[in-house]
Amino acid sequence: MDKINSSAFSHVPVLLQETIDGLAVKADGVYIDGTCGGGGHSEQIARSLSSGRLLGIDRDPDAVNAASERLSKYNAKVVHGNYSDIAEIAAAEGISSADGILLDLGVSSYQLDTAERGFSYKLDAPLDMRMSKEGETAAELVNSLPEEELSRILFEYGEEKFSRKIAAGIVSQRNIRPITTTGELAEIIGSAVPAKFKREKNPCKKTFQALRIAVNCEFEHLDKGLDSAFELLKSGGRLCVITFHSLEDRIVKQRFASFCKGCICPPDFPQCVCGRTPRGKLINKKPIEASEQELAVNNRSRSAKLRIIEKL
Repeated sequence: MDKINSSAFSHVPVLLQETIDGLAVKADGVYIDGTCGGGGHSEQIARSLSSGRLLGIDRDPDAVNAASERLSKYNAKVVHGNYSDIAEIAAAEGISSADGILLDLGVSSYQLDTAERGFSYKLDAPLDMRMSKEGETAAELVNSLPEEELSRILFEYGEEKFSRKIAAGIVSQRNIRPITTTGELAEIIGSAVPAKFKREKNPCKKTFQALRIAVNCEFEHLDKGLDSAFELLKSGGRLCVITFHSLEDRIVKQRFASFCKGCICPPDFPQCVCGRTPRGKLINKKPIEASEQELAVNNRSRSAKLRIIEKL
């Protein structure tokens, strides 16, 4: 396999300055970028360090190669792994706690724009969608899952109102021949969605999102990763999470709220007996979104939301 260099792994980091400000980077601090990607956010963190260190993690081997090259001149290391295993990965690198952790969720521009990775409905290619290049592909899922399970995935992970019709279309087509490319899947979706909805926006977006989430077990990793990352923070350390759709943003919002919750005794109790105190405080009550200036140069930042929590 050809090595992917940092210039090939083009990715414009979203909410860059807002993230750096949110992490409150200290020159001697320890920071972890759990979704390093091409290293855009990581490089900005690394530039701010003197005696501090940065650990980057990514499940995509192409990203690890590119980010390692980009960060080679800094006190930084990039390793292959999943951010849901952040505690174990950090421990293996001699890190017991961190001053700041970043999770930039979702699919990277490189993954979307590289046809053979199979993430994009705009580029005809093998139906893959695996961030790690390991495990079941999207093609294997759409050709093997029962119709009811396919419909559930599209509805729950993509909020697709035509999930039943699309799932039925997939099953009908795969009974004739296997669905192997993004173009074939896009055609099935287009046939299942009524014309008036296709005029509003591309009908493939929600289905492709849902399948990508299922293929990469994104919500399971997010659920574990949020807890592990928060536990790994030092007192006063910050966790910054960038989301790109309402489902993952809701998970982050609710988990942050649980970290900040104090007493959970019934309101009619005369005094607290649970002894629970808040473990974190929100730095921003509402998510930070891209400025008009950023939107003008990077349209993919339109759906980005940044939430920040500080460990008490």
